[in-house]
Amino acid sequence: MDPGLLGAAVQSPKLAERPPEVAERSALAPLYSAHVAAGVIPDFATKSSTPIDKKSAPTLVRARNISGINEVEIVAAGEAELQRADDTLRADRIIYRQAEDEVEAIGDVRLTSPDSVITGPRLRMRMAGSTGEFESPAYTIRSQPKDVPEPALTMGGLPAVGPDGKVFATTGKMLPRSVVTASGSAERLEFRGEDLYHLKKATYSTCQSSQRDWEMVVDELDLDYTTATGVARHATVRFKDVPFLYTPWLSFPLNNDRKSGLLTPTIGTTSKSGLEVTMPWYWNIAPNMDATIAPRLMSRRGLQLNTEFRYLDYTHSGQARVEYLPDDKLANRDRYGYALLHNQTLGHGFSAALNLNGVSDDNYFSDLSTRVAAVSQGNLLRQGVLSYGGPWYSAALNVQTYQTLQDLPSPYRRLPQLTGAANRYDLPLGMAFNMNAEYVNFDHPTELLGKRTTLYPQLSLPYATSAFWLTPKVGFHSTHYQLSGQERLAATDYRKNVPDQQNRALPIFSVDGGFVMERDTNWFGRSLQQTLEPRAYYLYVPTRDQSKLPVFDTGIASFSHAQMFAENRYAGGDRIANANQVTLAVTSRLLDPTTGAEMLRATLGQLHYFTLQEVTLPGETARTGRSADILAALSGQVLPKTYADFGWQYNPRDKLTERLTVGGRYHPAPGQIFNAGYRYARELLGQIDVSAQLPLGGGWHAVGRYNYSTKESRVIETIGGIEYNAGCWVGRFVVQRLATIADKPTTATFFQLELNDFSRIGSNPLELLRRNIPGYGIINQPTADPVFAAQ
Repeated sequence: MDPGLLGAAVQSPKLAERPPEVAERSALAPLYSAHVAAGVIPDFATKSSTPIDKKSAPTLVRARNISGINEVEIVAAGEAELQRADDTLRADRIIYRQAEDEVEAIGDVRLTSPDSVITGPRLRMRMAGSTGEFESPAYTIRSQPKDVPEPALTMGGLPAVGPDGKVFATTGKMLPRSVVTASGSAERLEFRGEDLYHLKKATYSTCQSSQRDWEMVVDELDLDYTTATGVARHATVRFKDVPFLYTPWLSFPLNNDRKSGLLTPTIGTTSKSGLEVTMPWYWNIAPNMDATIAPRLMSRRGLQLNTEFRYLDYTHSGQARVEYLPDDKLANRDRYGYALLHNQTLGHGFSAALNLNGVSDDNYFSDLSTRVAAVSQGNLLRQGVLSYGGPWYSAALNVQTYQTLQDLPSPYRRLPQLTGAANRYDLPLGMAFNMNAEYVNFDHPTELLGKRTTLYPQLSLPYATSAFWLTPKVGFHSTHYQLSGQERLAATDYRKNVPDQQNRALPIFSVDGGFVMERDTNWFGRSLQQTLEPRAYYLYVPTRDQSKLPVFDTGIASFSHAQMFAENRYAGGDRIANANQVTLAVTSRLLDPTTGAEMLRATLGQLHYFTLQEVTLPGETARTGRSADILAALSGQVLPKTYADFGWQYNPRDKLTERLTVGGRYHPAPGQIFNAGYRYARELLGQIDVSAQLPLGGGWHAVGRYNYSTKESRVIETIGGIEYNAGCWVGRFVVQRLATIADKPTTATFFQLELNDFSRIGSNPLELLRRNIPGYGIINQPTADPVFAAQ
């Protein structure tokens, strides 16, 4: 330590009230000061683990020369330093007036606290109240939001956060919030209280001082870190020294939290609507409720109003979207779309859900949307459900209709459908009882009408050990039909003369069993546990003539591994296939022996028939062979950071591949992903799908997707773009070409400039990239909003 460095502990105005931990801090202060004198100066002061009252904390002054009048004024000159609590002030000269608890610093002033560093030529401040002013300062202030508990999801898929903003159901994990560091300079900075700053003729940016790519230049700037709100007056945002945005008044969050106000406009182009400009206004109504109102101006169509309202409470959650375009210049009519989703817990085991969707015309999505899932929709669901769950029984009332688009076949409406289920696993002798019941009224504007009642009780005797299980089961399936509306049908329709009342009753018997063998193995140098799990499933269902039964909601279920162990090859209740068959399959898995996590799974199975197929759907060709297709599947991590998904359905009778899925994913690091896949279904589908997010070096990333239909010999969707991460800002340019069901491709262009922890300007392609590139990672990944997902 320099022998010329002097120190003095100065009694603060309320020294007598200081707590014991403050006295301990004072005892350690000389050691800390010695390190400072040696030249170790941290950017931010270390925050004390125990909160300290600045008014009662002692004040330590150190310098090469100290003079003054005791309990009146102390003058420190030469490497002067004043410390109180977690704050440290250094300057060429420091004057501390004890009576006023005021400090004045002159020459090379540096004020350091756990969350800020401010430098400049001159400072005057009342320390207890944190009021004063700093001349020509340069500042760096960081906001460290507290970690928040990760909310569990409600039945509506939204986080469980109440109207007071408190999480009422969590996963047990804590979500870290990102640190926001802002810096700039000003002609003058006024301290207006703890964590309150007022700056004049100032700049503001989240870039480091060495890389000042963007900054906001303001006449006046208020930074309120108690409410995490910044307010700028007469602000100009400059990028690469080029001004591109001016606003007379701007309010913005300082810690990435949601905040009411105008959001930055989005600008883009599409081939069908021309130049598009959207100016969204966000309303943070409450911690559990918000709304977005976004006028969308399309040069070729006019002004569309888009609104979204989201809400979340202890007992309910949901969202509503409404879009309205008056007098579309191209379509010459008003156009609209809406979507309402609501989930409600009613108490005492009751719950309800509502899902309503509709548009003004068949071409609404293809003309005005850029999402594949939207433009390919043919039936829009309108549904209401009331359900009840008891200790071993449940019931549900469902009302379901559709809006059908593009002249597609309209499905039957359920007006209403009542279902019930009961499950008891505590019967004598270890038996289990299950029962499923259904009543549904099928309605249609032009088709046969009918009511179907189904009752299916089942009794099973499960037996299981640690390595073996066997479950015999028997059930009795009964169905009653009450039909009407035969006069609507054509004379050649087989349903024209079917009886109004029909019944079907049949027993169903099955035995399911298997066992598990394990061994230790090594996979690319990693010790794992391998299983071998043979399984056999026998099913017997007698034949019943069902040729005169109507078909309201039934089709052939997709052949899959799960379907091989199902009781019925049909999905729906209008057909129950006759069966005398056995399924043989074997599965092998690679498991982590410490966590039990599954690394890789391989399955091979085949279904063998002992009888011919007697029950069919209208137009279906009955199976004549005795063996079904062979199914093989493999999925999981095949190599470090490499994942595979393979599925194959092989027809040994005709020696043909019926279905094939081949997919791979290479994911070496966040922001790096490569996906490739091929899907094939004989006479139905053939698609090649490749997508990627690849680093090019120097902060550049390429993104893209190519989806091609080999069956239709056309490109379904193409996406290409680049991203650049400069550290405190990100630029994105993406082009999308999308084929719609109307076979009128549309092209959209997205350009976005994101100023980190401040604003996003331009058209946002992030949702598009997440949806189309599985595993896509935001290259400047922010912390997610703890209440609602980021837009």
